[in-house]
Amino acid sequence: MPLDSAAKVGIVAKFQRGTNDTGSPEVQIALLSERINGLGQHFNSHKSDHASRRGLLKMVNQRRKLLDYLKLNTPERYAKIIADLGLRR
Repeated sequence: MPLDSAAKVGIVAKFQRGTNDTGSPEVQIALLSERINGLGQHFNSHKSDHASRRGLLKMVNQRRKLLDYLKLNTPERYAKIIADLGLRR
């Protein structure tokens, strides 16, 4: 499910590293996490929606790759994003 503009701006503002930062790994992970959490309600009412389930798996995989990248290159930023989003790892 797509995010509305206000929600996206709020997430970007919270996780951005600079004033014009919209594509850092932290912002991408936060946006993916919000979309993943939003799909939970969709699947409660649409249990047979396998196309969206495939999209969910792709988003989870992309978030996993971004988290692995952060963990490898900057462990302190990785720890901060995990704590901020409440992800277990």
